[in-house]
Amino acid sequence: MLKQFAVKTGSRCQMIDITGQVRSVLRESGYQSGICQVYVPHTTAGITINENADPDVPRDILATLEKLVPLRGNYRHSEGNSDAHVKASLMGSSQTVFFENGTLILGTWQSLFFCEFDGPRTRSVYVQVTPVS
Repeated sequence: MLKQFAVKTGSRCQMIDITGQVRSVLRESGYQSGICQVYVPHTTAGITINENADPDVPRDILATLEKLVPLRGNYRHSEGNSDAHVKASLMGSSQTVFFENGTLILGTWQSLFFCEFDGPRTRSVYVQVTPVS
């Protein structure tokens, strides 16, 4: 089962918890056990799994990425968003999460985050739910 949903971002760099939307897709599938793949088809956005309990964690991640890969640098790409491409490559474009009994297997503090690096924009997220016996 493949589903798509949109994520609207409000700033240039942002991490948005999309765990609820992914859980909704999983519930809709009706599957009990398997693999859930979350994918973004964008070169300046990514997906990661990290802590959802403390909002300082996503802020710290974004701040660290900005230090490592600043907006302004000696980049050759002419669109002015080279940093976004590098940050997206560091995060990756997909995550895989197992599920059992219709529930995502995430750690106590873990969530799936959509990572925007060239916003604000409206982006697509794809979720593929694959059952296993």
